[in-house]
Amino acid sequence: MSSPEIASLSWGQMKVKGCSTTYKDCKVWPGGSRAWDWRETGTNHSPGVQPADLEEVVKKGVKTVVIGRGMSEALQVPASTVDYLKKNGIDVLVLQTEKAVAEYNALAAQGVKVGGVFHSTC
Repeated sequence: MSSPEIASLSWGQMKVKGCSTTYKDCKVWPGGSRAWDWRETGTNHSPGVQPADLEEVVKKGVKTVVIGRGMSEALQVPASTVDYLKKNGIDVLVLQTEKAVAEYNALAAQGVKVGGVFHSTC
C-alpha cells in the first residue's frame, strides 16, 4: 500500500489525494489519512509533538516519518519525540511544513513507506 500524495497546502488547509476532506492539520500513512486533532493528546505549540501524536502513524509500519512544524515553525518537536521514533527504527525528518510536504511527497513517489504529521498554520 502506498502513501497518499498531499495534493495541496495553503495556510490552514491541506488536501490529500483521494480524500474529499480538507484538513487543517493532518496525519498521513500508507493507505490513509485523517485530521490531526491536537485535543486528543493535549498537544500544543510548546512542548509540541508528543510520541502519542505519532503512535497511530508508527503502527502503520512506516519506515520514515516527516513532521511539519508549521508555516512559521511555531510547533516544537522535543528530543524525546525524535528518540521515540529512532528507538522504533524509524527515520525522522523535522521541517517547516511546506518543505516537509515536498519531502514527504518525494519519498511517497519513490515508494517509501512514509507517514507524517503536518501543521498547516503558524
